[in-house]
Amino acid sequence: MSGDEIEQRKVLAVVTNYGVEQDELLVPLEHLRGAGARVDVAAVSMDDILTLVGDKDPGKTVRPDLTLDDADPADYDLLLIPGGTLNADTLRLQSATNGIIRSFTDSGRPVAAICHGPWALVEAGVVPDKRLTSYPSLRTDIRNAGGEWTDEPVVTDGSGGWTLITSRNPGDLEPFVREIRTALGARP
Repeated sequence: MSGDEIEQRKVLAVVTNYGVEQDELLVPLEHLRGAGARVDVAAVSMDDILTLVGDKDPGKTVRPDLTLDDADPADYDLLLIPGGTLNADTLRLQSATNGIIRSFTDSGRPVAAICHGPWALVEAGVVPDKRLTSYPSLRTDIRNAGGEWTDEPVVTDGSGGWTLITSRNPGDLEPFVREIRTALGARP
């Protein structure tokens, strides 16, 4: 092995085919792949993923690697849940998403969610007693689900037998990606 543990790691990113915030998907993908990690993007279908910028402007198009239904969470070391209001609202209603999330949390593997991505965590029932951040509009949902919401660029909570990494918005991508790299074993 030559260097960081990250070169041996596999990451699963889960999204819908429309509405994922472009940078919340592409920036982590580019950084992690650039560091040698394998990152697969699972979407609802194998149709192109149409990203958005600021929840309204068309962004880049991304090809999914597999569907949510075909993803085997046991094959991955970390789960990435990007935001985008439309993406997150639709993603949390996919039964496969809930199963994937619970597979990671039940087995103690880390989950990273940004912006509106924590909506999926609320739906999966995994935020009780966790400290996390998100886009501010999710504050009440997170608190009602038993989580402790805070307004910080990145929050890492290792309680309850699994690590949760959260950030508020695309402006927090640098510390968000840094914490993901740390969770995957990258050197500081």
